[in-house]
Amino acid sequence: MTIFTVCGTLRDSRAFDWCCRFLPCLSDPARRSALGLKVALVTLLHLIYAGVLFLFGEGLIEKLETEPWYTGTYLTLFVIALVQYLVTSGSSPGYVLDAMRTVNEANSATVSKQPAASSKGSVVVTVGGSYGTPWRKFVMDLYPLGTPVSICSKCNAEQPPRSKHCRDCERCVLQFDHHCPSFGICIGVGNRFKYWCYICEETALCLWTGILYITYLKTSDISSAWWKDAIMIVLLVPLSIVLLFLLFLLLFHSYLILTNQTTDEYVRRRRITYFRGIPERVYPFSKGACRNLYEFCCLRSSKYRMESVPTVLELEEKARPYTCTDVVTCRCC
Repeated sequence: MTIFTVCGTLRDSRAFDWCCRFLPCLSDPARRSALGLKVALVTLLHLIYAGVLFLFGEGLIEKLETEPWYTGTYLTLFVIALVQYLVTSGSSPGYVLDAMRTVNEANSATVSKQPAASSKGSVVVTVGGSYGTPWRKFVMDLYPLGTPVSICSKCNAEQPPRSKHCRDCERCVLQFDHHCPSFGICIGVGNRFKYWCYICEETALCLWTGILYITYLKTSDISSAWWKDAIMIVLLVPLSIVLLFLLFLLLFHSYLILTNQTTDEYVRRRRITYFRGIPERVYPFSKGACRNLYEFCCLRSSKYRMESVPTVLELEEKARPYTCTDVVTCRCC
């Protein structure tokens, strides 16, 4: 019985509500079915590669008896990678409409208050004013004065800095990184850390599996069971290609994290309005490698976290050439 069957039988219970909060996609039947198919396919591929090792690799069976921690660690990493895939696939990247709804609801109590009499006279409290809604005022405060705010024609909402409308999901995503076909979702501020963790775990698992495959081929006797070696080689070739791709992906996204960039900003830098005129070596949203890494890993309390566009003075400071004093004081960190 799968997690989707369990959640389906407990649809009206608290358990199902908890599942939906943990995996938002479970509340949508279409997304729930697509997620179940992808998880089943990924699990099957992992089981094939691991199963062949245990079927053909006598050395791995011997290590299971002599060094149970070795096989236990491998199987633990195997399970963690699959669970991380499930969690990432069912996570929300952080949508602009949800953030707008949250901001407007938080300020709804102060909108259109009636004048209240007091000993010092009448007091009128209004939110928005010439800005319109609280969300519009909130977004405009994230941009420098005089900078135009883009409005999505499909979502009919003001877009904060670093957000973008995804054509595949048909929704605006906060800190849009890219739309990942492997997960079938967008990667944004709400699930980017989970996505990076999955890449790390899957890279480690593929590397470990590849080492076990190569070790088997080195120690096997080709004259006794050549067909086993043929199967191992056939599986090792695509595994090596996937491993190279994962290594590139891990290095690329680690670089983006350390410089506080997104894939979309890296690719479309010259076409983004608030990036124009900024030198290529200057990263507007970077606060230093250590600070960027800390905020990425530790400050994930809200999937609606947004950053304001740096002012001209802040950009000039970032563009200032490094000196010996800057190196000593670790300005880059």
